[in-house]
Amino acid sequence: MGKSTNTNENSHPEIPKECIAGVVKNEGPDFEIEVKKVPVPEIGPDDVLIKLNATGLCMSDVHFMLNDWSMPPMSAFGTVCAGHEGSGVIVKVGERVRNLTVGQRAGIKPIWDVCGICDQCKNGRDNYCPKGKHTGLHVDGSYKQYITAPERYTTIIPDGVDDHIAGPVMCSASTIYTALKTSGLRAGQWACFPGGGGGVGIQGVQLASAMGMRPIVVDTGAERKALVEEMGAEAFVDFKEVENPAAEVAKITGGGAHGVFVTAIQAYPTCLDYAGGRHEAVVVCIGLPPDGKFHIDVDPNRIAFLNQSIKGTLVSPQKDIDEALDFARRGKLHLKPTVVGLSKWNESIQKLKRGQVAGSVITVISMI
Repeated sequence: MGKSTNTNENSHPEIPKECIAGVVKNEGPDFEIEVKKVPVPEIGPDDVLIKLNATGLCMSDVHFMLNDWSMPPMSAFGTVCAGHEGSGVIVKVGERVRNLTVGQRAGIKPIWDVCGICDQCKNGRDNYCPKGKHTGLHVDGSYKQYITAPERYTTIIPDGVDDHIAGPVMCSASTIYTALKTSGLRAGQWACFPGGGGGVGIQGVQLASAMGMRPIVVDTGAERKALVEEMGAEAFVDFKEVENPAAEVAKITGGGAHGVFVTAIQAYPTCLDYAGGRHEAVVVCIGLPPDGKFHIDVDPNRIAFLNQSIKGTLVSPQKDIDEALDFARRGKLHLKPTVVGLSKWNESIQKLKRGQVAGSVITVISMI
């Protein structure tokens, strides 16, 4: 969909009073998603209103609804809808909005807004803004048909990028892209993805391949093996079929991976082993485990003698999301998500919670 020439806030499609939403029930270990009608939010003078066509389902959503991270629960902020991988179109703009217009395609990402004036924001690290508002925690997220966004922090989706791809780029693809950039890996070096058959890892495989790296995935099952190989993985190590997966990775890579990108939280206790004896190897922590679980036991002697390092990344700054979208525009992301309608929303999020999803899941909000 192209841009509209309308800029006045009154020049917009007819907007209903209520909209469809996936509302969290029983916040905590036994949470569920209930599909119901909620009021369409009102926009402020500097905001836009986005009608979402689709939303990705992400493990961060699960953690917010489980409330198993060391942060206040969603309900403490009055939030009832999780989600931060939305794709849709702007249907209304506030009176002070000058650069965005009705009809432009737009996305909802993990950070809803930032202060714009702190050192992190000024240095292109807005994803670390200490006053940042997290979508689906501090404010309602993309499990909602209509959602507001501040003009200054709205991401525009380029033409040619399907909603089913654009939604996950808002978080999973851009998050792993930022991790790949942060690692400093060069073309020709091995990038290992423990849990690479999941939603974040599978896009990491594609992006690493597009950036000239050599992806190797540690995961399990024929379905995930076929998926990651189709998406560019040079090798697949099934941790249920191989006695020592780390030794197998070292054998394939000739000594160990140059970079280990941990999206599967269960892999943290053994993640350094995938780097083997590789000098200057880096482990990048991406997946966020429940509070107090899945730590890394670090031997300082190993880190010192091999000059290895451990880094962490947290979602993406706005510029990296734009760059990840450009990979999608150029056809470098061929995500093949499982697409479900509203009737399968809760079932799908429960499968994700149990680790039973290969690749990504998209809920199309207009589908039953």
